[in-house]
Amino acid sequence: VNDLTDRRHGLRLVIGIKTGFDPKAVLEQLYRLTPLEDNFSFNNVALVEGQPQTLGLRDLLRVYLEHRISVVTRRSRYRLERKRERLHLVEGLLIAILDIDEVIQVIRTSDDGDQARTRLIDVFDLSQPQAEYILELRLRRLTKFSRIELEGERDQLKTDIAALEELLASDALLRAQVARELQTAADMFGTPRRTMLLNGGPVQPRSRKAAPADLQIADTPCRVFLSTTGRMVRADLDPEVGGGGLVAPTRRSSHDAVRSGVDATTRGDVGAVTSLGRLVRFSPVDLPSVPGNSVALAAGARVDQYLPLGKDEKVVALVSLADDPPLALGTAAGIVKRVSAAEIAAKPDVEIIALKDGDRVIGASAAPDGSELVFVTTDAQLLRFETSSVRPQGRSAGGMSGIRLADGQRAIFFGVVAATTETVVVTVAGSADALAGADAGSAKVSAFTEFPAKGRATGGVRSQRFVRGEDALTLAWVGDDPRAVGPEGATRALPPSGAKRDGSGTPLDAAVGSIGTGVR
Repeated sequence: VNDLTDRRHGLRLVIGIKTGFDPKAVLEQLYRLTPLEDNFSFNNVALVEGQPQTLGLRDLLRVYLEHRISVVTRRSRYRLERKRERLHLVEGLLIAILDIDEVIQVIRTSDDGDQARTRLIDVFDLSQPQAEYILELRLRRLTKFSRIELEGERDQLKTDIAALEELLASDALLRAQVARELQTAADMFGTPRRTMLLNGGPVQPRSRKAAPADLQIADTPCRVFLSTTGRMVRADLDPEVGGGGLVAPTRRSSHDAVRSGVDATTRGDVGAVTSLGRLVRFSPVDLPSVPGNSVALAAGARVDQYLPLGKDEKVVALVSLADDPPLALGTAAGIVKRVSAAEIAAKPDVEIIALKDGDRVIGASAAPDGSELVFVTTDAQLLRFETSSVRPQGRSAGGMSGIRLADGQRAIFFGVVAATTETVVVTVAGSADALAGADAGSAKVSAFTEFPAKGRATGGVRSQRFVRGEDALTLAWVGDDPRAVGPEGATRALPPSGAKRDGSGTPLDAAVGSIGTGVR
């Protein structure tokens, strides 16, 4: 037990667990034998349709959602009535303006206001509100420009009325509107969770003493994720699903994004490829475990606290040690290399590429034949080429030329892509001299199919046009379901997909620290 209590973090005890023992089961024993866990009860009493009721969490949420649906429905009906009334008046006013001379003649020849109103209704087939509105008409509304304004207002009112009628006629659209408003409120006023939801271990009887064998964790399927902010977490899979995927997610975390993910087993081995060209073997057994249907990346352990990394060394990808396809790596100097799985299968900590001075690995992934390798550089050049053009090499080889770089430029993204219609290219441009986080820059999301394939060791094609104040790409990413996060891990909004391949970007509201994908 390490006592890390200080003035900044308060009481903090870190308990180390030996490899092979389940932290959840050990924690259960601590709860049983110490006052670390306490139970208390309370009643959720709420007024439901004027009657006090005791509700559970699900009922509380159901009542609140029904309330929000009622609010949106009543508000939409009110807006619909107001817009219909306004459209009725505007249409009457347009009738008067189109035949204003006759309107003036009818008013001038009338004895009083009541007679003028009655004659307007009879002559022009108007309603009483329309006639009253025309009688209150100011002379400045008789200009040609006012008529154009009224026609534009009429068209806009008709569009708004059609949208409100469609909303009120569809329960699905009403619920979607409520969901958007709740998400907007959460984005504006929500704060990060102060506690993270983890998988609960099997609850053991309080009167029973657990034997050491009870603390052993089973070797079950799981998926290990590496977040863009450098955290690793283990998502336990449904044993009936096996290694094929996660349980259908019930929600998506609004914090952090996935940099890399790999299928494994709880007591199996996973490889971590670092920026210095090393592959570090580790077991996910001691990683924080989260439910497979609600992956909270922020609950993961920091990589530098879990793996033996050197100074300025970072983990760029997680790879399976059981896969047959060779492993592909790309470096900042534009070097690409494929390493056979047999070369690294039995090595606990091994160098898998001979890097030149100053060069670093920027990406790694399993690269089967039929996939494509992609580089993106700081001068906005993107190159895609066939994986088969890179022959597998031994661990001590230095790779081969992947992309031809201009003077002073470097590669900022390397990945292996199985191109689909959903694959997109995300680029963020800014000033190379700007301080990190000081300039949000501009971003662009384009379809990957817009970029033509070229041969290995060529210069690629332009992926974004720089505008004033921009001279380099600061971030780039290619894949499905892009998610941008800030330096602190909070989600950032990206512009919609469909931008031109070499077009300029859309200004961002806040700085983006990294880009990854969502949990799938």
